[in-house]
Amino acid sequence: MQAKRISDEDMVRRLNEQPELRERVTALLLAVQDEGGDLKRADDAEQRLTQELRRMGQEAMQAWAQQQVKSTERELRAGGRAHREGKKNSSGTPRSGTSA
Repeated sequence: MQAKRISDEDMVRRLNEQPELRERVTALLLAVQDEGGDLKRADDAEQRLTQELRRMGQEAMQAWAQQQVKSTERELRAGGRAHREGKKNSSGTPRSGTSA
């Protein structure tokens, strides 16, 4: 599957909306460019890049999950089907406490 192309401005805007991913992209770019000068061997570079990609994947999944939760909440609220945990039981009276 080929990724959709977006403008540079849109890319920056989207990264700013996801600060954790922006940090990962920055770390990945710095590793590729050997900004710290500590990646002299291919094994070291592979290890660093793999580490950064794993972190990026984890953070991307967390961002995706959070977006799904927000989207579902919006849909439920818009449809009037939202149910919140409350302090009342089904008869509408306050709860008397937890059962033993």
